[in-house]
Amino acid sequence: MALERGYVHVYTGDGKGKTSAALGLCLRAVGHGLRCFVIQFMKGNVEYGELEAAKALGTGKLEIRQMGREAREDSGPVQIDLKWAEDGLRLAAKVFEKGEHDVVVLDEVVGAVNRGLLKVDDVLRLLDKRPDGVEVVLTGTDAPPEILAAGHVVTVMRAEKHYAAVGVRKRAGIDY
Repeated sequence: MALERGYVHVYTGDGKGKTSAALGLCLRAVGHGLRCFVIQFMKGNVEYGELEAAKALGTGKLEIRQMGREAREDSGPVQIDLKWAEDGLRLAAKVFEKGEHDVVVLDEVVGAVNRGLLKVDDVLRLLDKRPDGVEVVLTGTDAPPEILAAGHVVTVMRAEKHYAAVGVRKRAGIDY
């Protein structure tokens, strides 16, 4: 089942749930026979639960590729991070060219832009290459106006309350 028309989703804001929403969309898509490809920017050295979940699905319809190292608040762009981010964009372009996936998630691509690893214009050019039947999801805090304008669906997660504020550490299976 291919999509007749694909749209661009932007999940942004300071609240929890952007990646979870994107992965939930993928889970739903796989349930309807669609193929999903997730590129995770700045998330390469953490064993996120979704990596094992994709394997557990066992269908091959959800592929996740990590492109980079986990972002640190005190780190600016360094050469290896720039290369990973650029490689992630090139990979997305190849996924579009091959035409084998119905949904493509660019997880934390907004974060890569905000950290200076990617240029907004390069992300927008990539979106212009998107085939008509491919749904694309971009995630990350503080999406710039140009990315918001490119979205057909824009959702802003707003933090009201989070247990991290009282010292609760990230929990496996819930936060990563």
